[in-house]
Amino acid sequence: MKMNKNVFEIIFYGRGGQGSKSAAEILAQAAFRDGKFVQAFPQFGPERSGAPTKTFVRISSSPIRTHEPITNPDLVVVLDETIMNSEIVTQNLDKDEILIINSKSEAWQIREKIKIMGGKFTGKIHPIDANGISINIIGQPRPNTVILGKLIKVSEIAKLESIIAEFRKIFEKKIGKDATDKNVLAIEKAYDTI
Repeated sequence: MKMNKNVFEIIFYGRGGQGSKSAAEILAQAAFRDGKFVQAFPQFGPERSGAPTKTFVRISSSPIRTHEPITNPDLVVVLDETIMNSEIVTQNLDKDEILIINSKSEAWQIREKIKIMGGKFTGKIHPIDANGISINIIGQPRPNTVILGKLIKVSEIAKLESIIAEFRKIFEKKIGKDATDKNVLAIEKAYDTI
């Protein structure tokens, strides 16, 4: 899916501590590196670990004038499948749009769950066991980095090289070279997993 409209809008659903804000920031910085205009900002209630969060990202080929929360996304990322128990994450997604979800379930099983929750999504569902990949490569559940690889492969909204460069720039001093290399490997693994 190539960016075929002026502004490409993404909503990340996660829980506090899962890194949806960091993933959105890395994506925005990577798209900026690729010459696009970007905007990324979180929306959450009382900040605490495990509380549901939403982070919004806009990527455009021209300046972005709007600053309100996204209500009609082109792509939705769900870092924690249990969020679907209380929220219709596919609201306003149409048949040409995308859901990427951290899940061991198959796409058809996720679609059934969406129907049970009252959703009517008919677009493309891309499940990925981001926790599993992260545990295998990084040694702990860090679904946000894994999801970035999948998101870039599916949307082509930024270059993989830009995502990796921004991840290194933001995190290498914080977490060290070894941990950074493992995260990059997890991003690449998800990119290659379709």
